[in-house]
Amino acid sequence: MILDKHEVPEFHLPPEDFYFLASESHIYDYANLYSFTNRLHDELKDYTFSVNKPLLIISDSSDELAFLIAGAFLLKIPFFILHPDSSDLDIRQALESVDPPIYYSDQPKRFNRMIGKPHLAITKDWLSDESPANPTLFSLDEPESVAGLFLTSGSTSTPKIVPIKRRQIFYAAHSSAENFKPQKNHYWLLCLPLNHIGGISVILRSILYHSAIFRMNRFELDDVRTFLSENRLFEVASLVPTMLSRILEDPVFQIHSGFKAILLGGGPISPVLINNAVMRGVPIVSSYGMTETCAQIAANAMLNPSGTYPPKASVGTIFPPNQIQIRDDNGKPLPPIEKGRIWLKGPQVFDGYLNKKLNEDLFDSDGWFNTGDYGHLNRNRHLFIENRRSDLIVTGGENVNPLHVESVLNRYDEISESAVIGIPDPNWGQRVVAYIVLNNQFFNTKKLRTELKQQLRGFQIPKEFIEVEELPKTPLGKIKRSELIRIYEQTGQ
Repeated sequence: MILDKHEVPEFHLPPEDFYFLASESHIYDYANLYSFTNRLHDELKDYTFSVNKPLLIISDSSDELAFLIAGAFLLKIPFFILHPDSSDLDIRQALESVDPPIYYSDQPKRFNRMIGKPHLAITKDWLSDESPANPTLFSLDEPESVAGLFLTSGSTSTPKIVPIKRRQIFYAAHSSAENFKPQKNHYWLLCLPLNHIGGISVILRSILYHSAIFRMNRFELDDVRTFLSENRLFEVASLVPTMLSRILEDPVFQIHSGFKAILLGGGPISPVLINNAVMRGVPIVSSYGMTETCAQIAANAMLNPSGTYPPKASVGTIFPPNQIQIRDDNGKPLPPIEKGRIWLKGPQVFDGYLNKKLNEDLFDSDGWFNTGDYGHLNRNRHLFIENRRSDLIVTGGENVNPLHVESVLNRYDEISESAVIGIPDPNWGQRVVAYIVLNNQFFNTKKLRTELKQQLRGFQIPKEFIEVEELPKTPLGKIKRSELIRIYEQTGQ
């Protein structure tokens, strides 16, 4: 892609005595991180890393994983994180694109034979090490080097691998700080998994902000309510809509006066939830972004202290110096209010997928990226999202590819064809619903759900199965998903 020249934001290493990471039983400072990174360097110094030879990581979220991500970032070692629940097929497909010289996993016995590479063993004592570190080994520079590789969706048959460059992280952190950032020795509450760009970006931005992370293994409702309402060390939180909805079920819950923002991600946010949060004085930030833009590239900071309030249905304005255009299907820019496809350009936008074949028609001759999403701008340049690309469903922060779920359903003899859609849901963002055309009248939904658990992850399994005689289609035979969504919203089925 063609990238206009911009001055890259500069960052410096945090002081050693500042807090870096806290969890339910430990508090670590940056001195611990630097000692860990020194030790990591010594373990990996004989290996050669590159975008095609990254450090492979397959692990559940943990303090060790947070340290490893941060340490690799400081050492400028590109990492490639896969979810530990990934199927063997998903992992083998990913390994067809990269050749990691070494890997780390919290389940090495499961993966040793499949991966066939040396395993990096990290123990708890690495984290509490206070040995003097050599600060010349790591730095926050080289903006054009690759920080890590990320999958856009683990549910597709051919996952897209996105190389994220360090410059994308620097620009994203700089722009996000305009809306919020924790102070030194104050916490960014992290309840998101460390297998997606959303959770990982919290770790990397905290380093750049000289702030601290409080990491939770799981979302504990009572603890989170206490942190956000009573503990003034907590200033920012990253949540998905489901979590915020549960927090607000308490009618007397109030955010403490020093709290700055809840960054909401992981899919559509219902207007009901937004209104409830704003009415109760909860400073939420809705956003728009994707793996290819290193998470959010636009944000709407509601209850902004400046007193300016963009429309609540908007995801805000694009972070400068990035640019946005709304274009028609022929690539012609559209004026404000008119709906079309969202195109982006700027230093926060990736340079292309690892598989070069996937980059055809992705960028135009001027370097504009075709997101595939649809939306419009108002006259103040606030962005409104109409629907996301490829009809991807985002439920509770997890991506569901409807085509993948349909392919599984259509294997059953009882099902002639199916269509999977996402229905707006106040708790989950979207709820997975399947319309099915049956070959006969004998259909056991309970049995189907049990069998689907062997082929799909829990969030991919439809919450509802609706029987219909036929599916609405275009003249070319493409399923009209928008028509199914409209029918469901009108009839409830």
